Amino acid sequence: MSATPFDEMRAPDGSVRTHYRAFADWLERTPGERIAQKRGEAERAFHRVGITFAVYGEQAGTERLIPFDLVPRIIPADEWCVLEAGLQQRMRTLNRFLHDIYHEREILNAGAIPSERVLENAQYRQEMIGMQVPGGIYAHIAGVDVVRAGAGEYYVLEDNLRVPSGVSYMLENRKMMMRLFPELFETRSIRPIQHYPAGEESPTVAVLTPGAYNSAYFEHAFLAQQMGVELVEGQDLFVQNDTVYMRTTRGPERVHVIYRRVDDDFLDPLAFRKDSMLGVPGLFAAYRAGRVTLANAIGTGVADDKSIYPYVPDMIRFYWNEEPILSNVPTYMLYRKVDFEFAMDHLRDLVVKEVHGAGGYGMLIGPAASGEELEVFRQRIIAAPERYIAQPTLALSTCPTFATSGLSPRHIDLRPYVLSGKDVEIVPGGLTRVALREGSLVVNSSQGGGTKDTWVLAE
Repeated sequence: MSATPFDEMRAPDGSVRTHYRAFADWLERTPGERIAQKRGEAERAFHRVGITFAVYGEQAGTERLIPFDLVPRIIPADEWCVLEAGLQQRMRTLNRFLHDIYHEREILNAGAIPSERVLENAQYRQEMIGMQVPGGIYAHIAGVDVVRAGAGEYYVLEDNLRVPSGVSYMLENRKMMMRLFPELFETRSIRPIQHYPAGEESPTVAVLTPGAYNSAYFEHAFLAQQMGVELVEGQDLFVQNDTVYMRTTRGPERVHVIYRRVDDDFLDPLAFRKDSMLGVPGLFAAYRAGRVTLANAIGTGVADDKSIYPYVPDMIRFYWNEEPILSNVPTYMLYRKVDFEFAMDHLRDLVVKEVHGAGGYGMLIGPAASGEELEVFRQRIIAAPERYIAQPTLALSTCPTFATSGLSPRHIDLRPYVLSGKDVEIVPGGLTRVALREGSLVVNSSQGGGTKDTWVLAE
């Protein structure tokens, strides 16, 4: 893969790419003072709304405003068509895989994936074996991280099925851009972000949060408000006769669907961790009886584990006899001797990730690491190679971003949101995350990254 980052806005000869021309013209015509004023307005508005994210590992000020950049990431219609088809193919496959490993296990019996990778995975839930879930859908909502590298090829970096966070930031970014610069939307065919998902009068839906101390509590509250449903904690629910009820001032009200932001282990102290104070006793029995739908299903996490990620292209071929539309990033599985030896010899050139890690934690970016950091990670890998994968260091594409010195290129990724039901739908755009530190490849909000609005052009 090319080491020179693909520039989203400009071609190699410096000319503005066709789909960015109208925006570039607007940017050139707009006085710098107006841009600065609007940036200040955006920051104050986000402060008022309270769009924050917990930055772990900091002693003071752990709640931090997520920086928002005014330069959108723009995707032309033809590129989006390919992304959309690839994401639909991928999510149909992952839902099929989840059904299979909890039922027939065809893919394991055929040897297409080593059985121990699945059956011994910490996220594989024995309790789900043989259980039917509504519509065969395990992952109703997913956020698939996509990067652009090389000469502009798209790659799937990871699948987020357990807690696909960031939807609230995507919606607020669009609202902010439309409020600050309505003229940009009057003259361009930018596809709207569909409301995600719309609330309905029936059935009764609730968003289950671990509580106000969770790092993404703002998002939980925001989603409940957007969907027009109740935000609840475990103590607000109870189970009677395998039916889930919500405590209200009007008396108990039955709950049919729970969009849960609580991990499997903590959902039900009778079925999983007995010390959990976050869950609802008896919830799993109600789920098993088909009296409540959980989005996403228990046991979904095995499909987004980084040790399973390398096999997704094989799943697509196995289940559908199709080639993957979107490629994975080449991945070394360090439990394999040949991959382990390669990684040991090339550690400085690789990104190494814990298979259960998330949020940019538990990873090594070789080119940016000190000699001491490399050695510490080397010893960790030697002690437990099965816990790690390694990938080449990608030159993530860049997008112009407002920095102290003015507009400068910063690395970005994209998290489109995939909604699976009778059909698989992709929200047009998604959340573009941007690494605000010059040269940094870590875009995660929890590690100082920011966000941009994402425009998908309709034509």
